[in-house]
Amino acid sequence: MKRLNKYISDTGFCSRREADKLIEQGRVKVNGEKPELGTKIGDADKVSVDGKVISAVPENKSDRVYLAYHKPVGITCTTERKIKGNIIDAIGYHQRIFPIGRLDKPSEGLILLTNDGDIVNKILRAENAHEKRYRVNVNKPITPAFLKKMSEGVPILNTVTLPCEVKQVGKMSFDIVLTQGLNRQIRRMCEYLGYDVTRLIRNSIMHIRLGNLKVGQYRKLRDDELQQLNAQVQHSVKTSSRNASV
Repeated sequence: MKRLNKYISDTGFCSRREADKLIEQGRVKVNGEKPELGTKIGDADKVSVDGKVISAVPENKSDRVYLAYHKPVGITCTTERKIKGNIIDAIGYHQRIFPIGRLDKPSEGLILLTNDGDIVNKILRAENAHEKRYRVNVNKPITPAFLKKMSEGVPILNTVTLPCEVKQVGKMSFDIVLTQGLNRQIRRMCEYLGYDVTRLIRNSIMHIRLGNLKVGQYRKLRDDELQQLNAQVQHSVKTSSRNASV
């Protein structure tokens, strides 16, 4: 037996959180009946969303897709097709996929997309565990005091950001490595210290790098990247989730 939201997520239709919303909205049926949240299903049960039957994922996940995408500025990381500039229409992939986490609309860079709901859940549960590297341009010269405060922690959103690695790379640019995903974290940190971000690009997520991928382009993850990704999230444990854009 498997929880209904996990079954839907594992098929690649959406994340578990989105599956719960679909169930609450009455868009999901099990054997023709509307289920409750927390419903468990077996192999013989038929699950449909908006009247369309969805099939279970093969045990070997042979039909799963894992993409690295260079998100352009102006694209919103949502699967809601009614929202103009959504990431699904922007990437135009022929299979149903959804983004792992978010990257805010004014930012660009690496974001991963997949139809493997299981790996999405594991990555999003492992908050404060996975490094993400960003190149940031600001509107005025960077000072040693700015670098020190950014690296030690900045009070935003009723908390203090975790210590992080910050390195100046130009008069008005720096690299920063985060293990958090607070809402618009880098922008809020800079604003608190009197700086405005003029460009923000995410260059890597864990071991997966943007590399030479041009804006708007995507590629499939290599086998070695996928193997390492699975190894890193294998023991993910549930934590409070604040997976927001940076």
